[in-house]
Order: sequence, then structure tokens, then C-alpha cells
Amino acid sequence: MSDLVRPIGMFDSGFGGLTVARALIDVLPSEDLVYMGDTGRYPYGSKPLEEVREYAVEISAGLVERFDIKLLVVACNTAAAAALDDLADVVDVPIVSVIEPGVQSLIGASPSGRVGVIGTVGTIRSGAYQDAVAAAADVDLTCAACPGFVEFVERGETDSDQVSVLAERLLAPMVEAGIDSLLLGCTHYPFLARTISDAVGRDVTLVSSADETAFAVGRLLEASAKRGRVGRHRFFSSGDVDSFRELGSRFLGPELDAVDPW
Repeated sequence: MSDLVRPIGMFDSGFGGLTVARALIDVLPSEDLVYMGDTGRYPYGSKPLEEVREYAVEISAGLVERFDIKLLVVACNTAAAAALDDLADVVDVPIVSVIEPGVQSLIGASPSGRVGVIGTVGTIRSGAYQDAVAAAADVDLTCAACPGFVEFVERGETDSDQVSVLAERLLAPMVEAGIDSLLLGCTHYPFLARTISDAVGRDVTLVSSADETAFAVGRLLEASAKRGRVGRHRFFSSGDVDSFRELGSRFLGPELDAVDPW
């Protein structure tokens, strides 16, 4: 099948990766997209990395086999941290993860070199962001795991008093370190942007990797970009499809009008 008609495949542990899907649809409106949200097994962040690695390999292979995707977007930070090297060995298509584009944007946003990364326990524990930042620039990096953030987002509680109190406690190391830029190292976290900004200070630049990831995909597909058509977007969930459609459509928009079971 020609690359002109093959879709982009992407996956996340839930609906957080829809921030990346939204950016991809905006940047590449002619491209077809297949998105899989693994809500039947979320959240990934507290699971052993080996277990997350197995999920990532399974889903990626399924996207290749079922939809003949031309490119894979790993829209889950924890999955990217756990499985990126393994996926390169088992999936014979280009792979873009949210980690490198996010790191590049973070470093570019910081005038002082004092930067922070927050993510799930699994993502921070993996050291993937620490390694990526160290390889990209000589900066002063502060990392913090934020257990509980994903669960608040998945329940739709993005501005409650409880999540505000949690944010102030978990993000205190960022305030103490005097960072000027903070990377939201989980695709769920942009939904908590206001709460996070209140906790770290409005003068701290929040960086989401969604747009940068979409731009990276655009650069890879520039030669085969489709013109003059509206892409087809398909969404799948391993959990309750009605819940996924209801909650996900609040963040993605009208493109998420139907969800199929995975």
C-alpha cells in the first residue's frame, strides 16, 4: 500500500495522548490517523516497566498488522521510557516518541538553564528524561514524580481543591530549585496546566511535547504529505468505549465522534 494512503498509528495508556492527536490533526489535517487508548489497563505510570514494555510492543505490533501504519507515534511518556528501544527492533516503521521533541522544546524555552521535568513514577524512575536532557545540553535539571495526577485527570477532576493541594506538595522541589521552565512529561498533565502553573509560579514556562511531536512527524512525512483532502481519524479503546468517547471528546473535539473496541 502506498504511503499516501497508509495511516499514522499512535497509542497512549488512556486519553492523555489525545493532546498529541489534537496537535497532529491540526498540523497534518490531510493525514489519516489511528489512535489506541489502552484504558483497560491504565494507568501505566505505577506499573513495572517490564509490564509496560509488553503492552507497548503488543499494541504497536497490532497497529502495524491491522492497519499497515506508515509511522508510529508513542504518545505515552511511560511507554516511551520503557519500550522505545524494543519497539525499534520489532516495528518496521519510523517511530516518534514524545520524549525528544519535548526535551528540545524545554531547553529552548529556558533562559537560565534551570529546568524541571515532571512525570509518572515509572517515567521518572526510568531515567529516560534525565538521559535525554543530559545528551542535549548542560543544564541544571530537577525531576519529580507526580503520583495521583493521572487519576485526577482520568476522573475529570482538573481544578479541584484536592488536586491543587497535591500539586503544591509534589511540585515544591521545583519551586525550591528556582526553575524557569517545566516540561509536562505525561500527556495527561496539560489538562492540569492551570493547577500546575499556580503551584510553580506563573513566571515558569510550561512546556508540553504535543505540538513539538506533531512538528517532528510533519518533518518526517513532508515528502509524502497529502494535499487537498481531510484525513480520516479512527479511535479505539481497550476499556469502556462510551466513557472514552465522552471524556475524550471534551479534549480532542468533534473529530472524536466514535470509538471502537480494541
